[in-house]
Amino acid sequence: MPKKYELKCQYCGQDTELVTGAVIYPHTQRWAHKKFFYCETCGAYVGTHHNGKPLGEVANVATRAARQAAHNALDPLWRDPGASMSRNAVYKWLAEELQIKPKQCHIGRFDVVTCLRVVQLAIAKKRQESK
Repeated sequence: MPKKYELKCQYCGQDTELVTGAVIYPHTQRWAHKKFFYCETCGAYVGTHHNGKPLGEVANVATRAARQAAHNALDPLWRDPGASMSRNAVYKWLAEELQIKPKQCHIGRFDVVTCLRVVQLAIAKKRQESK
């Protein structure tokens, strides 16, 4: 039997509900089949893995934008052709830089301030590697 996940909203403290993407993105079918934990009270949400586990903490508009910026800055360090580091190595490096445990190093759990720090660190790392 699959595990049932529950998630509280980090902004208003209310329980979130599991909804389809059609609730969050009603004007597109692209996400309609995906599942999300959604806070009806404040509109924060987060997607899920295929097994229903949340991808992180629910996020408001600002946090979602910051997380996207963090991924856009960090992911090329391991995704780009010729990247010198593996994904695991990048996240291990990032955890050391942020002074957190590697298991805690997940952009889906980061707040806006931490995401901005990730962007700064990734930019500095790219500059260092291009020298």
